Amino acid sequence: MFELTLQITVVLFFVAVLAGFIDAIAGGGGLLTIPTLMWAGLPPAAALGTNKLQACGGSFFASLYFVRKGMVKLSEFKLSILCAFVGSAVGTILVQMIDAELLAFILPFLILAIGCYFLFSKQIADDDKQQMVTPTVFAFTGALGVGFYDGFFGPGTGSFFALAFVTLAGFGLAKATAHAKVLNFVTNIASLIFFLIGGQVAVALGLVMLVGQAIGATLGSRLVVTKGTKIIKPLVVTMSLAMSIKLLWSQYA
Repeated sequence: MFELTLQITVVLFFVAVLAGFIDAIAGGGGLLTIPTLMWAGLPPAAALGTNKLQACGGSFFASLYFVRKGMVKLSEFKLSILCAFVGSAVGTILVQMIDAELLAFILPFLILAIGCYFLFSKQIADDDKQQMVTPTVFAFTGALGVGFYDGFFGPGTGSFFALAFVTLAGFGLAKATAHAKVLNFVTNIASLIFFLIGGQVAVALGLVMLVGQAIGATLGSRLVVTKGTKIIKPLVVTMSLAMSIKLLWSQYA
């Protein structure tokens, strides 16, 4: 039986601050929060649901910061937001009916490939490049596809969104990170709704962590604006490697 103590609350609050900071820049904060939630005594499903609640705080405040700074114009982004929400909702429903073992097997290698792309690609910079697809096509490919993935599985969603914006939309890395965070907030909300319906969210604990996430995300998003590629690129590579190792360890240890 899970019991929320002061010690557990304090530990998870500070873990959420660090996770929010990392998430705002590179994604992968769930590597910290989900194991810590399970250490605190939550069963796996409740840990995932509670993680979505607290992640909404970080992604919301990071998104809000980027919008206020003019890095994201929501009026030009509505279709991608809608597609990301629908994709995440559908993915969350299907994962309850479909065996995800194949995706679990290939995922570490996909995330590692993203890290290598960010490390070695000469196209990764703060300047925008020529876009490969129109905003409408991007909404029904990158936004919908990664949104579905987040609802279906989840790890590395921020990195997948950022990669889509860099390669398909031609965005510079800082701009791609800002837009990725907005879509990640949308997919978090969609998944959270279904976890709440299923009663798999420790609301009180999730709200405490949400405050920590908000603090960390605000600090991290400031660095995205001021430091750009200098801070994002090495952290994306590091978190991609860490996620790959963690997922491989979970499968084969």
